[in-house]
Amino acid sequence: MNLIESTKMAVKTLTANKLRSTLTMLGIIIGNASVITMVGVGQGAQRYASGQFESLGPNVLFIIPGSEEARDRSFQIPRTLTLEDAEAISSQVSTVSAVAPQLQSQQPLSFGNRQTTSLVMGTTPDFLPVRDFDVEQGRFFTETDVQRNTQVVVLGSDIARKFFDDKDPVGQQIRIKNIGFQVIGIMESKGAFLGNNQDDAVYIPITTMSNRITGDTSPYGTEVTFISVNARDEASVSAAEFQLRNLLRLRHKITNEDDFTVRTQKDALEIVGNVTGALTLMLAAIAAISLFVGGIGIMNIMLVSVRERTQEIGLRKAIGASRQDILVQFMIEAIILSALGGILGTAIGVGGVTLVSATTPLKAGVSTPAILVAVGVSGGIGLFFGVFPARQAAKLDPIVALRSA
Repeated sequence: MNLIESTKMAVKTLTANKLRSTLTMLGIIIGNASVITMVGVGQGAQRYASGQFESLGPNVLFIIPGSEEARDRSFQIPRTLTLEDAEAISSQVSTVSAVAPQLQSQQPLSFGNRQTTSLVMGTTPDFLPVRDFDVEQGRFFTETDVQRNTQVVVLGSDIARKFFDDKDPVGQQIRIKNIGFQVIGIMESKGAFLGNNQDDAVYIPITTMSNRITGDTSPYGTEVTFISVNARDEASVSAAEFQLRNLLRLRHKITNEDDFTVRTQKDALEIVGNVTGALTLMLAAIAAISLFVGGIGIMNIMLVSVRERTQEIGLRKAIGASRQDILVQFMIEAIILSALGGILGTAIGVGGVTLVSATTPLKAGVSTPAILVAVGVSGGIGLFFGVFPARQAAKLDPIVALRSA
C-alpha cells in the first residue's frame, strides 16, 4: 500500500469518529495557542518596556542611592545622595547639560471634601528638560521658588481632574499633608511609566518637600531619592558617567565600595530585556507543558483505537498487508491529529495575540519562529507518541487478532 492510500484511509478513519478526533486534538490545540499567545504577549511586554525607557531619551542617566550589593543585603533603601551632590554635578561636570534631583513619597492630598493619596515629588526646574515633561496650563516653579521654599504645587492631569473636574485649578489652594499649597500649573499628560501612573502625582520645590513634608533626614544635607542627569549629547554619556562617578567618590570619600549606582538608558534597556526575555521563556515553557499532555492524549486514544480495530488489523494482515503498512497507517493518523491540532491552535494563538495588541498597551506581535516551532513540535509530538501504538498494531499476529475479535 502506498503513502497516498494510507493517508486516505487514515483520514477516512479519523472522520468516522469526529468527536473523538476533536477531543484528541484539544490538548495540542490548547498547547499551540498558549505557546504562541504567551510568546507574543511576552515580546509585546518587552517592546513596551523598552519603548518606555527610550522615551526618556538616549542621554539620560540615573543615579540611585546605594550599591547593588548594599541593596541586596538590606531591605531598606540607603540614604546616600543629597541635593548638594546634584548641585556639585551640575556645576562641576562639564559633559552634563541638566540635573534634576528628586525627593518623593506618598502623601495625603485634599481639596475641600475631596481626598486622595498620591505621589508627591520634590524636584527642581530642570526636571522638565531632563525627563521631557511639559506644563499644559500655568507654569512650573522656578529656581527662586526652590531657594525660598515656596509652597506652590504643579498638579498631574489626573489629580487636577479628581479635585477640580473641568474647572480651572490655577490659583486654587490644595493641602498636602494638611499644609496649604497654591496651584500654579497643570502638567501635560504623560501616561504610565513601567506601570506607574505619572499623571497621578504632584510636583513641588525640593526644598519645600524636604523642609515641610518629609523632614531633613540625612546628616549630610538634603536627602534625595535619586538624581536624573541629562548628558549634553549621546556621545557624551560615557564621559558624563565617568566624571560624575569620580566626583561622587571624592565627595563621599569612598575608598572601597561605591555607595551609589549609575544607570544609563542602555543599562536599563538591557536589564528590561533580560527580565522580559526570561519571563517570556518561562511562560512559553509553562504553556508547552500542555503540548506534552496533548501528546499523551494522542497516544492513549491511538492505543484504544488499536484495541478497537484488532479485527481490521488481523484481516488486513491476513490478505497481505505488511507490518510496515500497518505501522505507517497508524503513524499517519497520529501525525494528522497533531498537525491539524497545531494548525488550529496556531490560528487561535494568532487571534489571541491580535486581540491583546488591539485592547492593551502591549504591542504584542505574532512571532514567525514561535509559530514554526509550535507547529513543528506538535507534529513531532504526534510522531513520537504515535510510534508506540503503531508498533503495537504492526506487531499483532493476524491469527490471534482474528480470534480475539
